[in-house]
Amino acid sequence: MALSTVPAPAAQSRPAADPSQDVSRVKAVLFAARRTCRSVSSCEEAVRLWCSGYRRADGDHDGIPCENVCSTKQEVDAIRARIGC
Repeated sequence: MALSTVPAPAAQSRPAADPSQDVSRVKAVLFAARRTCRSVSSCEEAVRLWCSGYRRADGDHDGIPCENVCSTKQEVDAIRARIGC
């Protein structure tokens, strides 16, 4: 009795992903997962946390993350411009 071979399905071609983007996303998620507004001590830390994916930092959606350390939108906007967020 001969065994028949079934041809393997053709591999679907997918564009090659940039591994550095994947690593950056993972790092951002891990950074955000470890940090909360209670754990930051400066507005710059809060803005970095927010820009890294911690959306709960601006719960009221007024553009000011972690209002325990950031007081004005102008302060936040200046930090965002400086760090490129």
